Amino acid sequence: MRWNLILLFFVISFSCFSQNPYLFIGTYTNGQSKGIYVYRFNTNTGMGTEVSTMYASNPSYLSISPDGKHLYAASEGEKEGAVIAYAFEPSTGQLAKLNSQSSQGACTCYISEDKSGKWVFVANYCSGSLVGLPVNTDGSLAPASQVIQQFGKGPDTARQEKSHVHSTIFSPDEKFLLSANLGTDQEHIYAFDPAMNIPLTNRMDSVISLEPGTGPRHIVFHPSRPDVYIIGELAGTVDAFHFDNKSGKLTHFQRIRTTPESFNGDPGSADIHIRADGKFLYASNRGTANNLAVFAIEKDGKLVSKQYISVNGKHPRNFVIDPTSHFLLVANRDTNNIVVFSIDPVTGMLKATGKEISIPNPVCLKFLDN
Repeated sequence: MRWNLILLFFVISFSCFSQNPYLFIGTYTNGQSKGIYVYRFNTNTGMGTEVSTMYASNPSYLSISPDGKHLYAASEGEKEGAVIAYAFEPSTGQLAKLNSQSSQGACTCYISEDKSGKWVFVANYCSGSLVGLPVNTDGSLAPASQVIQQFGKGPDTARQEKSHVHSTIFSPDEKFLLSANLGTDQEHIYAFDPAMNIPLTNRMDSVISLEPGTGPRHIVFHPSRPDVYIIGELAGTVDAFHFDNKSGKLTHFQRIRTTPESFNGDPGSADIHIRADGKFLYASNRGTANNLAVFAIEKDGKLVSKQYISVNGKHPRNFVIDPTSHFLLVANRDTNNIVVFSIDPVTGMLKATGKEISIPNPVCLKFLDN
């Protein structure tokens, strides 16, 4: 009887924990924000509860280590950026700073870690470079060991006057790292070997060019198909490609708008994600659109527009789908709110729940999937 009670306790504890994953929120701190906020998010009710706060300077993008015990933040300095390592204690929800390293560039805007936990890569928007930093055994960061400077420009003289690297994203098998350059309208594909001191290498035909003025920003891989989708910030488009996981080559097969045909404003497209079952793709538009676009993904990988819905705020820089795929949360930077939408399990379409989390200048949302 005693062992049955103990087992029941652990089952209930695990169930409660899995229904309340941690939500990490990165912010801009030039206003009232303190830095990084840690919340519990109830996947049954769609409600968030604050757990802790970590003071940091402009932690505009976050990455969680594969074991869930460390968090890395891109500190977006306009003159010199930094990468900050934290230890995370799941039992208490507390972050503890381990160390900080220079990003070797300015306006550090994206960060990712490989599954082996050996490398962190960042994108430096203002200086147009991507940088690899080794991860020490305790989760702290060593100084950068690889800096790749990209060059070029695009037709938009205001936004594409030079190279602007905007993301560093691994392929699902992590044989490659893809880097979107908003300034040059290019996607760079690097071979990745975590065992090497210089882990990234160029491959033949490893750069693809998108239509001039696209401004590629973020990408997403389909969870079960060899397809890649690239969102263009300036053009307000999604470009779809087949991905050869042996060579890293991308083959284009579709381009579609992220806004209705009648929209003539500034899309300012930002983020892009696919639901875990691979049936629907979502994209956010800032600029004057301030909405989310919903696309069905056909069997051939092509996108079909299904919905455009207001984010109930301004400047939706980043959004995230919760681990159960019941909710989508969008961070509205300029209205200081994170809006919670429910996701229809059949149609994939969104509906505002009326629930929000009030946070100053939220720009990045990451779940720790238990």
